[in-house]
Amino acid sequence: MKRILSGMRPTGKLHLGHLFGVLENWKKLQEGYECFFMVADWHALMSEYERPENLRENIIDNVIDWLSCGISPETSHIFIQSYVKEHLELYSILSIITPLGWLERCPTYKEQLREITNRNISTYGFLGYPVLQAADILLYKASCVPVGEDQLPHLELTREIARRFNSLYKKEVFPEPKALLTQGSRILGTDGRKLSKSYDNTILLSDEPAVLCRKIQGMFTDPKRIKRNDPGHPEKCNVHGYYSIFAPERRKEIDELCRSAQIGCTDCKKELAVVVIKYLVPIQEKRNSYLKDKSKIFDIVHEGAKSARTVAATTMVEVKELLGM
Repeated sequence: MKRILSGMRPTGKLHLGHLFGVLENWKKLQEGYECFFMVADWHALMSEYERPENLRENIIDNVIDWLSCGISPETSHIFIQSYVKEHLELYSILSIITPLGWLERCPTYKEQLREITNRNISTYGFLGYPVLQAADILLYKASCVPVGEDQLPHLELTREIARRFNSLYKKEVFPEPKALLTQGSRILGTDGRKLSKSYDNTILLSDEPAVLCRKIQGMFTDPKRIKRNDPGHPEKCNVHGYYSIFAPERRKEIDELCRSAQIGCTDCKKELAVVVIKYLVPIQEKRNSYLKDKSKIFDIVHEGAKSARTVAATTMVEVKELLGM
């Protein structure tokens, strides 16, 4: 089986964007690949180092959500990045051979320097985090990496680093991983903007029904529909987009009712809330069962780390021999 490495930064609770953008794809990949799914706590520290007090809680909470959404420890290796010391070992080695210019031209680095103003990320670690990403992938000699189009520059950098290492030491140690483009359902925040906890516009996988109802009732709708009897424009309404994901069989009828002003935005959102709550019930039931016995979570991540270390240690023996270490 081909091998995959993917991960998430535990910077907060998971929301609908994580479910439809990542976890649903991971579930499918489990069927045809050997999957290593990593809680990327070192990556989280690179932006959250000033406020690490919630990191441990976020790690466990994220793993609970993964399991509740169908990521299986029987078929996948689920582990915490910092439990496998080889990640930092290979990161250090690759940092030595990676030209500074490669990192400075990274478009995501420049974008985040502009956008993230509430944290100081002008650090050596943040500049070099793409090298740690490369180490994560190459350590397991992953043949494929599930990515969105916005992450392709990072993967190409990983490929460049692999080529440079192989060329310098005259041995094809690292395969060049290929992109496995993911097509997750596009879902926006409750305010119509990109989902982001900094915008406070997310619906969490762990939100209770009362909280879900409140958030959905506050959702951004058709800006041109002022009065109840005004005809709606569902193509411009964020609520309509949620129906596409949670109740596609109902979308066409809602579309017609909206355009003919037979349903108002308040009633439309009440119905959506019922649909979303029903959709999340099985996930939240599993969450609650794991929360009652967190020892299961620690057993899973420790077992996953054992499997990860076995592969990682083998790679590092090969790397260190080439370097005379």
